[in-house]
Amino acid sequence: MAQVPDRGSVSGAASDPDHALLSPVSFASIEGWGEDDHAAALACFLRSSASILENPPHTRALGVPGEGLIEPARLALALGSGASAHEARAFFESHFTPLAIEADGFVTGYFEPELDASRTPDARFSVPLYGQPDDLVEIGDAVPPGWDPAIRFARRGAAGPEPHFDRAAIETGALKGRGLEIAYVEDPVDAFFVHVQGSARLRLRDGSTMRVGFAAKSGHQYTSIGRLAVERDLLPRERADKDGLEAWLKANRAAGIALMRENRSFIFFRELGDLGDADGPLGAAGVKLTPGRSLAVDRTLMTFHMPVFVSAPTLADLADPARTFRRLMIAQDTGSAILGPARGDIFVGSGSAAGSLAGRIRHKARMVVLAPREMASPS
Repeated sequence: MAQVPDRGSVSGAASDPDHALLSPVSFASIEGWGEDDHAAALACFLRSSASILENPPHTRALGVPGEGLIEPARLALALGSGASAHEARAFFESHFTPLAIEADGFVTGYFEPELDASRTPDARFSVPLYGQPDDLVEIGDAVPPGWDPAIRFARRGAAGPEPHFDRAAIETGALKGRGLEIAYVEDPVDAFFVHVQGSARLRLRDGSTMRVGFAAKSGHQYTSIGRLAVERDLLPRERADKDGLEAWLKANRAAGIALMRENRSFIFFRELGDLGDADGPLGAAGVKLTPGRSLAVDRTLMTFHMPVFVSAPTLADLADPARTFRRLMIAQDTGSAILGPARGDIFVGSGSAAGSLAGRIRHKARMVVLAPREMASPS
């Protein structure tokens, strides 16, 4: 089943989804290339390398070939995690060709929420996170007549597929009693943001940590409630980031529940038992994400595991606010709200501070994909 969480800007910003021209450029012409930490970028690419060799990524619509990553992945693993910054830069310059994506770019940020939670419900923890129902089926493009054309998942019925329950139906008990609850959190607003991000780090009563990640979705189209809040003058645009929206939802409980339910999409989760406390969440490309280096992309356009240099002139660098954000990142994740050839979602990290930072990232950007040198050919 396709791994496509709803993740994206709460304000719904996106770049032009039309096919983009890839134009060859030189490394010397990429502003900020020489100042980046290439060793950190290589460490992130190393997380992709084993996955590339085991399961080479499919080439997507931009035409950057997935099979071309096999040799760079092998060479990266041979170079290892102890490579110097000079060796890492030489690796990328030797084995990749930079191709500028000639389309208006835009970046947002995302994070892994950290919440107190319980495996069993009580007076404090009463809001469930659900596992995948066994009657959920993927219908792909074979949408039955009269259905919302955006629907891609459905519920298996006696006479064929039926629309699955939406957020309002599930939150009012449509799945109750089926044993699908995998954990409980305190607040429906917190649960909503776990749905948007597609993962969470849950602190349990006994001091242990439970990690959950995206398993499936109900099939209904994602709707940005941040955009709705701005359109209805509930929030000014400058306050419609994650913190501002969260505060409004918690201060206006009944109206907040109603607004959240206008996003009919509902996410189902699975427990991730193979992640340590120091690990990032698991991305859609099947690798552990690296804060500040893992990029979520449009999976229909960008081939997974590709290095992408992201330049956002009005965004401060995550580690050094005195610098502009110019970083080599690796395409390791996706989200159904990430649409367009130069559209990216920057993984910021875990916890509330990361969430506040991620929620403020809504910036124009320029992207240069590093295509495998031996196979690079502009489309």
